[in-house]
Amino acid sequence: MEWYNIVIPIITLIVGAIAGFFVGVFYLRKQLERMQSDPEMLQRMAKQMGYNLNNNQMKRAQHMMKNQKFPRK
Repeated sequence: MEWYNIVIPIITLIVGAIAGFFVGVFYLRKQLERMQSDPEMLQRMAKQMGYNLNNNQMKRAQHMMKNQKFPRK
């Protein structure tokens, strides 16, 4: 059994996990940016989590998201 039959799959797993993490962060950041301008999407997300937001709560949630800063790296 050669050493590269063990090392290459481990390296591939580590690289895949790191790449998957960054793709997931990028996707989540884009979704949050889209939710800031789309109140229907925000309402849908709240319903999926079991909350039913009225207009006042919806405005407050949008205002909080717009004030949130998403750092770029």
